[in-house]
Amino acid sequence: MALTRETVLEALKTVDDPVGGQDIVAAGLVRALNVEDGAVRFVMEVDPALVDKYAAVKDAAEARVKALDGAGSVAIVLTAHSKPSAPPDLKPARRAEPKGPEKVPGVDRIIAIASGKGGVGKSTVSSNLACALAAEGRRVGLLDADVYGPSQPRMLGVSGRPASPDGKTILPMRNFGVTMMSIGLMTNEGQAVVWRGPMLMGALQQMLMQVQWGALDVLLVDLPPGTGDVQMTLAQKAHLDGAIVVSTPQDVALMDARKGVDMFNQLGTPIIGMIENMSTHICSNCGHEEHVFGHGGVAAEAEKLGVPLLAEIPLHLDIRVASDGGAPIVVSKPDSAHAAAFRSVARDLIAKGVA
Repeated sequence: MALTRETVLEALKTVDDPVGGQDIVAAGLVRALNVEDGAVRFVMEVDPALVDKYAAVKDAAEARVKALDGAGSVAIVLTAHSKPSAPPDLKPARRAEPKGPEKVPGVDRIIAIASGKGGVGKSTVSSNLACALAAEGRRVGLLDADVYGPSQPRMLGVSGRPASPDGKTILPMRNFGVTMMSIGLMTNEGQAVVWRGPMLMGALQQMLMQVQWGALDVLLVDLPPGTGDVQMTLAQKAHLDGAIVVSTPQDVALMDARKGVDMFNQLGTPIIGMIENMSTHICSNCGHEEHVFGHGGVAAEAEKLGVPLLAEIPLHLDIRVASDGGAPIVVSKPDSAHAAAFRSVARDLIAKGVA
């Protein structure tokens, strides 16, 4: 019998929360549960002062799930986040209007991760690259600027609302060594953000300038697809050190990627390089390699534009499952070939002095 999400939840309901007197499901500790082909992944979010106590709870939860019929691998990520004292006030602080792009306090470099077209895996690349840079010892921030479709809270296994000690400064979340902020942390899951341009630009400026990023070597900005208000606002208001353009190899995606490159050229932002995502697929049963979206298109485009090809990331189930489960492949399977591809990009960026 195939293992289901409901079966796993019922098993986890037999594990007690040592603090709240409830089971861990009722207490809301189980986050980002993913069950597929017997593999179970989820995040346990606990009070940072009680991490040692919950280590035993994690072991008990793992044992209960492994005892289920059809259960295979079980991956539980234990995360700790401070409880917010109050939701932040989203009214922007009064500041003198800057004359041009300005540095974000405490942040050495800002890199935009962009795509001309949606659905090419830009957010997956952003989260994995952020975790890869953190694994290399860099102080990393990740700003989820895809206001209409924020996905980084799910991909990094982060939930809850950021705190604001004074109603103006916003304290970001942190997981896997990455300091993260997203509009998705300010809204309820499934709630649409219905904003026009001015509100969009105001929110982006607040997340850039009113978030207490601390001292960062690099801040990655996960941009929405296209060439619209968010991209223009970022380039005009913040000092961008460069942009990475993500695309699949297919012609339709490359058409839009060219527009993205052209946009950054017009805005005076240097292109650090391009990444070909979903480059190739290798069948897990027979080992046959096939190029579902074509192959080499991004390499050819990068050569034509005179920019580096940073990586060719494969299309693989593990990458998708890891992101949906709240622990990117670089974290959940750090020794895999797929994680190595992102680590290679991170090392390359550090060697070039851009991250």
